[in-house]
Amino acid sequence: MNPGTGTRAREDVARWLATELLRIGAVVLRPEEPFTWASGRRAPVYCDNRLTLGYPALRRAICGAFADQIDENGWEVDAVVGTATAGIAHAAWLADRLDLPMAYVRSAAKGHGRQNRVEGRLPERARVVVIEDLVSTGMSSTAVLPPLLEAGCTVHSIMAIFTYGLAAAEKAFRAAGVPLVTLSSFPVLIDAARDGSLLAASDVASLEAWYRDPSAWSVAHGGQA
Repeated sequence: MNPGTGTRAREDVARWLATELLRIGAVVLRPEEPFTWASGRRAPVYCDNRLTLGYPALRRAICGAFADQIDENGWEVDAVVGTATAGIAHAAWLADRLDLPMAYVRSAAKGHGRQNRVEGRLPERARVVVIEDLVSTGMSSTAVLPPLLEAGCTVHSIMAIFTYGLAAAEKAFRAAGVPLVTLSSFPVLIDAARDGSLLAASDVASLEAWYRDPSAWSVAHGGQA
């Protein structure tokens, strides 16, 4: 399947991509042996979309799906911006496909030279989309917005390959006033895992419990709230 063709419904693209992320090990589900995130929280899922870089057909499909979303929403885009570091490669491929300038936003100002946050050259008053690989709480994703706004950009959307779909992210994007568009999500992935008999029913139930209340699930499994 090639999501970039735009011939499939968005739901089909999300389901296909979730299955592919599971297949290549970019998303690992481990409810019985939880992962510890940088925040100290424990979670039954870990996502590393950097692995998509090693699969040319998959990364082309992801690029095509991003392009389809821009077209579907009718956005006039002057440049593509990536988040550092995981969004840079996908932003570059999308910018190449659309024949547009590309830049990226550092997580912190450069410690020397011009101390840039935004690297690259954007058109004046550029209308941009931001490419992200993963959205968890939404805090790091929305942190790229202030330097772009300071540079005079209009941000149509932050677009991500995958989101955990947590309430914290919804709150962060609502506060930022910029929409989030994602190609697939944790709820879609759980459906794919259930229907594909990839997990026992008890494991699916544990994943659903984490999705409903990540903080309580973490505490119950020895992590931070």
